[in-house]
Amino acid sequence: MGYTESAMVESLLLTAARVLTFEQQRPLTGASGFFFERDERLFLVTSRHVVIDEPSKHFPDRIEIELHIDRNNLAKSTGFSIPLYRDGKSIWYQGLDTSGEVDVAVIEIERAALPDTTVYRTFTHRHLLRPDDRVEIGSSLLVPGFPLGFHDTLHHMPVVRHAVIASSFGLRFQGEGYFLTDARTHRGTSGAPVVLRASGGKRVQGDLPWILLGVHSARLDVGTRDLKLDEALGLNCAWYADILLTLTEPRPVRGA
Repeated sequence: MGYTESAMVESLLLTAARVLTFEQQRPLTGASGFFFERDERLFLVTSRHVVIDEPSKHFPDRIEIELHIDRNNLAKSTGFSIPLYRDGKSIWYQGLDTSGEVDVAVIEIERAALPDTTVYRTFTHRHLLRPDDRVEIGSSLLVPGFPLGFHDTLHHMPVVRHAVIASSFGLRFQGEGYFLTDARTHRGTSGAPVVLRASGGKRVQGDLPWILLGVHSARLDVGTRDLKLDEALGLNCAWYADILLTLTEPRPVRGA
């Protein structure tokens, strides 16, 4: 029995999706996202500021993600358009906590609308942190995404940046719902998953042996930094991934 191309690719790479934002047909920005599944419902996760960002006057009305459509040939792909509004109302879900808005957004994807041959992997609630999981400062992480839009344009694959946990995990850094990572990141990485390798004997989730810790948001900088004398900190905000359980809860049908 021969191997397919998708069987030879790290499963983590197939969780990530390149996100392009549009105002009608006018392209706006590029970002990252990933797939999350709950109770057979499929979601795209990205940063909230990817779908709307008032300070920068960023107001797209749709996004497009790139899908693999042939497990034997990953060079074959198609664009899949997702509207951000229906009947004048936003269709994404975002969260609030005691400090304000959480920079995470989820959009439900209609599975029936996907090409039958679509190739992807999904995180689920089983990939989220468990009470007995211990995450130490300095732990090694991976962030698969599309920095500055850069990726394997032939096979439509993300690239992965290495990161480490830079603040006490489990504490809300400065009261916000995120922790810090130390990594070299760029625009376009917003919305990427931040993952920790699961220990083999303790917890392996099928062919996706990763713990989903967070959603990469943005670089963190110091307002008093001298742009000429001081280098950027190289620190980033990653929102705790447990917000996904809140954002993907079953909701009443609109109009019911």
